[in-house]
Amino acid sequence: MREELSPQTLSRLSSFIGSTIGLHFPPERWRELAHGMVTLGALRGFADAEDCAAWLLSSSLSREQIEMAARQLTVGETYFFRERAGLDAVEREVLPDLIRRRRASGVRLRIWSAGCCTGEEPYSVAMMLDMMLPDLSDWNITILATDINSRFLEIASAAEYGAWSFRSVPPGIKERYFTATAAGRFQLARKIRRMVTFSALNLAEDVYPSLAGATNAMDIVLCRNVLMYFAPEQAARVASNIRAALVDGGWLLVAPCETSQTLFKGFATVNFPEAILYRKSPLPPAQPVTWAAPTPGQIRSAEPGLSLPSEEPLPGAEPVAPAREPATDGPIIDAQTLANRESSGQPASQDELARVLANQGELSQALALCDQAIAADGVDPAKRFLRALVAQELGMLDEARESLERTLYLDPDFVMAHVALGSLARRLGRPRQSRRHLQTALSLLTRLAPDAPVAEASGLTAGRLIETIRATVDWRDEA
Repeated sequence: MREELSPQTLSRLSSFIGSTIGLHFPPERWRELAHGMVTLGALRGFADAEDCAAWLLSSSLSREQIEMAARQLTVGETYFFRERAGLDAVEREVLPDLIRRRRASGVRLRIWSAGCCTGEEPYSVAMMLDMMLPDLSDWNITILATDINSRFLEIASAAEYGAWSFRSVPPGIKERYFTATAAGRFQLARKIRRMVTFSALNLAEDVYPSLAGATNAMDIVLCRNVLMYFAPEQAARVASNIRAALVDGGWLLVAPCETSQTLFKGFATVNFPEAILYRKSPLPPAQPVTWAAPTPGQIRSAEPGLSLPSEEPLPGAEPVAPAREPATDGPIIDAQTLANRESSGQPASQDELARVLANQGELSQALALCDQAIAADGVDPAKRFLRALVAQELGMLDEARESLERTLYLDPDFVMAHVALGSLARRLGRPRQSRRHLQTALSLLTRLAPDAPVAEASGLTAGRLIETIRATVDWRDEA
């Protein structure tokens, strides 16, 4: 394949990709852009890179085509415990404080690796927690790992790595958590694999925070070597969305080359030895709202957001001006939107309030509202599904399973209930049951058009969800 691209073509491609995908390719990165066009052209069957570029520039791209292009324009190179200084700050400073707080208030942690590539980063975090928590089995830990590239997710889910992935591991890690295979590669221990959930997510396009997508109420988000690919405006939107996905006092870790006072103005900057992290400062206090027996009338239009309990900020972390939180599942249902709606005579429903609370980590109150919503309308499967998601985040796995089964009793074709039961069964170490539910979900999804939205799937289409399930599920029998 002829690889040369003219400067004029590269300039047009750079502008087009920036406006449609959000990826940023200034002239100093044009060589990387040209290489991406070669790879994409080979996949699409073009004779040379110029033909591939002409196709991109002349077509109205579908979501699938946009994501295919994005996959070839981002680097997939990573390794375990990469950029160690940042992870050291998380291990030595952030996690011990979080663990101490949560031992007193509820043993749960939520961590998101956004742009996880082939899985080394989230698995590094899982191994770190396994070493830090002698009572790990007593904790309700969520480690979510997302990427736009389904091939990366497939590799991550298989969790089998070559020697190059271990070039920066601390002593003893490889021997403790990996088993050599006959092919000379290394298989990660099943107990660590089960700690991580993989999912497809496009940070530039998809909806988050989202209760259904599990991108809500995060304690820590790792988004390293991702924002550098976005144009400044897109990077700012992603940073704002990630901020909304964090609980008050939650932490963001980016790559050293991505630190920016401007980009992360909604965070407090915290300096650690050899690393800078960002912490979401709590919003300024608003008029208190009592959630013991909530009613829609308790939302006040004058409030910038709901007044919810937050963890104490680190000393020296200054409060920042509130930023408008982005959309969650389906229609916008953040606190400000509910307040605006009530002021115009449209009171919020109990399940909408439950989503707001769950997205901010107030799970017990959210569960109570779900129960009230179900008491008022017990035949709505979406309300049962919402309750299941909240119960699962609380670690009430039996109740989550029961709510999901009731969801399917009311609607046997509720795709996301099958997906959630598959995920829950995997978490409980029941791979065959997990595969059965996911196979049912795939069967239901194939009846839909690829671009059809799936109910309660945070904007994912049937095609995207099929791709995600196929990429992240190990269909082999486990011993």
